[in-house]
Amino acid sequence: MAETGVSSPRERYRVQMQAEIKERAWEQIATAGASGLSLNAIAKQVGMSGPALYRYFASRDELITELIRDAYRSLADTLAAARDAGADLRGMACALREWAVADPHRYFLIYGTPVPGYRAPDATTAISNETMTMLIEACAALDIDESATPFDTELEHHRRWAPDKSVAATTLHRAITFWTRVHGVLSLELAGHFAAMEFDPALLFADEVDTLMAR
Repeated sequence: MAETGVSSPRERYRVQMQAEIKERAWEQIATAGASGLSLNAIAKQVGMSGPALYRYFASRDELITELIRDAYRSLADTLAAARDAGADLRGMACALREWAVADPHRYFLIYGTPVPGYRAPDATTAISNETMTMLIEACAALDIDESATPFDTELEHHRRWAPDKSVAATTLHRAITFWTRVHGVLSLELAGHFAAMEFDPALLFADEVDTLMAR
């Protein structure tokens, strides 16, 4: 009798094949983008027929969902590790940039142009909320007294998305501002828009983070 919790050879093979399929999918995304993902092309690369591959991923969208979940999980784990090591908001921002620069295609899959015809399931959104939760907590730790703005009032009326309903609207505002501006700099850097300007994007990113920390 097999031991409880020990997968069978068939289950292990399935996990291995799914991992190989995802690896090939990332290679395709790196060259053709997520919109050009082809399950039939991946099937040829791993040595199986198209119908056989559908036993591992039922559709292109299911494969994309798994890749997005993996990306969000990787980012959430990266930020959590930085936080647990004592990083403040600045340290977590640096961890985010290092993660993004290490694999721009993974970054753009979750923060770039949406894949035409694809809609992420709610479970995927739940994973992405982990990063926002950590960001809000880091912003709350700054303990900076700010005057309310019209947008803060807007947030008070539309805060169902917030993980902690007791967080002040000014903190949510700070977190959203931080999130949008650091991703703006990152997206421009990773897309190559700073290349011709001949400056170090890491210094621009650090300067933007410092500005946001002080506002």
